[in-house]
Amino acid sequence: MNDKDMQGTAARPLVLASTSRYRRQLLERLNLSFEAVAPQVDESPQPGEAPAALAARLALAKAREVAARFPDALVLGSDQVAELHGAPLGKPGTHERAAAQLARMSGQTVLFHTALALVCCATGHEQSDAALVRVRFRQLAADEIERYLRAEQPYDCAGSAKSEGLGIALLDAIESDDPTALIGLPLIRTARLLRAAGCVLP
Repeated sequence: MNDKDMQGTAARPLVLASTSRYRRQLLERLNLSFEAVAPQVDESPQPGEAPAALAARLALAKAREVAARFPDALVLGSDQVAELHGAPLGKPGTHERAAAQLARMSGQTVLFHTALALVCCATGHEQSDAALVRVRFRQLAADEIERYLRAEQPYDCAGSAKSEGLGIALLDAIESDDPTALIGLPLIRTARLLRAAGCVLP
């Protein structure tokens, strides 16, 4: 992308292809004006699809789908897939499923793949990136899991543990070069993509 294209891209409105309150709150930290729009994307994994590949595909699909509806905007898509022993962990949705997830993750290292895509249809701009977070869970007793779930009810969170809240007490360690990735949007990489598209950030 040349300087002229970058200037045109930078002047465009920014759209977050997500209705996640976590991603919205994180993006607000960059002090940019943006609109959040729900992407219409089937998030089902493809047969044999690795968790990292699933996150990357869905982030780009979300950005492209919303960009098709907002062709003059810069559209940021993101997706996160948790992985345990090579298999994806979804959002539990219920107390029982969350308890089962946490029991499986007890004493284990879980990988969180958070992918990004930035798309602008008007300029043909497309960029992608991804952050990997390794999370090591403590050995969790059944009563600890039950107390945690009753207190925080993290049923909309992949892996059933909110590191930004009480879920941090379930963990032994977090390894990442982009600290907000685990919450749902890696801001170091997001800022990098936005700057590459010509957006002005501090």
